[in-house]
Amino acid sequence: MTSTRPALRSPCIALAVVTLGALHVAAHAGEVEVLHWWTSGGEAKAAQALKGSLQAKGHVWKDFAVAGGGGDAAMTVLKSRVVSGNAPAAAQIKGPSLQDWAKEGVLASIDDVAKAEKWDTLLPPVVSDIMKYKGNYIAVPVNVHRVNWLWANPEVFKKAGAKVPGSWDEFFSAADAIKKAGLTAVAHGGQPWQDLTTFEAVALGLGGTEFYKKALVQLDPASLKSPTMEKVLTTFKRIKDYTDKGASGRDWNLATAMVIKGEAGMQIMGDWAKGEFIAAGKVPGKDFVCVAAPGSAKAFTFNIDSFAMFKLKNEANVKAQKDLASAIMSPEFQETFSLNKGSIPVRMGVKMDKFDDCAKASSADFGATAKSGALVPSLAHGMAVASSAEGAIKDVVSQFWNSDKMSAKDAMDKLASAAKTK
Repeated sequence: MTSTRPALRSPCIALAVVTLGALHVAAHAGEVEVLHWWTSGGEAKAAQALKGSLQAKGHVWKDFAVAGGGGDAAMTVLKSRVVSGNAPAAAQIKGPSLQDWAKEGVLASIDDVAKAEKWDTLLPPVVSDIMKYKGNYIAVPVNVHRVNWLWANPEVFKKAGAKVPGSWDEFFSAADAIKKAGLTAVAHGGQPWQDLTTFEAVALGLGGTEFYKKALVQLDPASLKSPTMEKVLTTFKRIKDYTDKGASGRDWNLATAMVIKGEAGMQIMGDWAKGEFIAAGKVPGKDFVCVAAPGSAKAFTFNIDSFAMFKLKNEANVKAQKDLASAIMSPEFQETFSLNKGSIPVRMGVKMDKFDDCAKASSADFGATAKSGALVPSLAHGMAVASSAEGAIKDVVSQFWNSDKMSAKDAMDKLASAAKTK
C-alpha cells in the first residue's frame, strides 16, 4: 500500500484565507490528527489552509507530518499505528490502496456527509468510485494532478525551427530538429517512476483510452501482448535516443530545470512541473508551453490526493473528522489548496478565475474527459492497479528502457507476467 507520487515542489504562493461561509465554533470541540507528507513549499502552505479551516470550526488540528514525498515512510508509520489500535483521524492514502485499507475494516463511512453535500453530483464517477468501498464513501478527494502533460521551451523550438508536437510523428520531427541544433531534445530523469510516466503517456497517445484501460488498468493479457503494445514499447524506447547522457538517476525537477534554462526542448511530466516554471518566474504561454502529451489531447490521466477516514470512538472527534471531510470538499478550500499545490480542484464547477492558463486548460479537459469516458487513472502514480503489480510493471518498463538487448516482444512477455503479481 505504497504511493509512487514524486515529491512535489510547488511555488511559494501567498496563502489565501479560507473562509467556509458563516462558521460557528462547535460547542464540543474535537481533535483531528491528520497524517500527511506535505512538508515542503506550497504543499506545507496547502496543509496550513486545511488546518485553518478546522480551527475556524473550533476543532484542534494535530499535525502528523511524515517527510518523504512518495509517502512510503508515512505508510510504514500508519501501519504500525493502526496495528497498535491508535489510528489517526485521517491519513493521506490514494488509489487502490484505499480499498485495501477498507477491507481491513479500519475505515469509517462518511456517507452521511457525502449525501448531505451531494458529492455524487460534484465528482466524476471514475473519481467517486475510488473513494468508496461497497458503495460507501470512506475517503475524500483533495485535488487532481494531470499526468499526461508535455512541457516545452518556445525559445528552444524557435532556435531549432520546430513546432510543439501534437502527435508522436511530430514529436520525433521536433526532437530531430532540436538535436541538430545542438541541444537536448527531451529532458528526462532516469528513475523508474519517471520511465513509467513516459511509458503510460506513449500508451495513451498511441493506443487511445480504451487500449490504455484494457492494458494498464484492467491488465488484460491480450492487450499487454498485442501489436499495439509492441508499437508502444518501440516508440517509448525510441525516446531515449533524444535524452542526454546525464539522465540516469536525475530527479524530475532537475530535468524540468533543463527546459527552464533552455538546455532542453521538452519534458513529459505531470503538472507539478509547472511549479518549477512558476518558481523561476516564468509565464505560461510566453516562457513555457503546456500541451497534452502527443496524441492524448482528448484524454486525461489523473493522480488524485485523498484522505481516508479511520474509525474513531470519541464522539467529538468523529464530529471533527466529518467537519474535516466537509471542509476538504468546500469550493473555498478546493481553490486555495490547488493554487498552492499546482493542481486543479477535484470538485466540479469551482471557479478558475485565479488559476493560470495551464490549470484552466487542465480543468476544462478534466470536465470534458469525465463526460466522454477518457478520464483514466495514472498507472505510474498509484491510481490504476495494486501497488504490487504497479511495482512489477515499473521494473519491467525500466529494464526495457535501460537494456540494449531486451526486445519489445521480450518486454511484452515480462509485462504480462508482472501484471499477475499479487
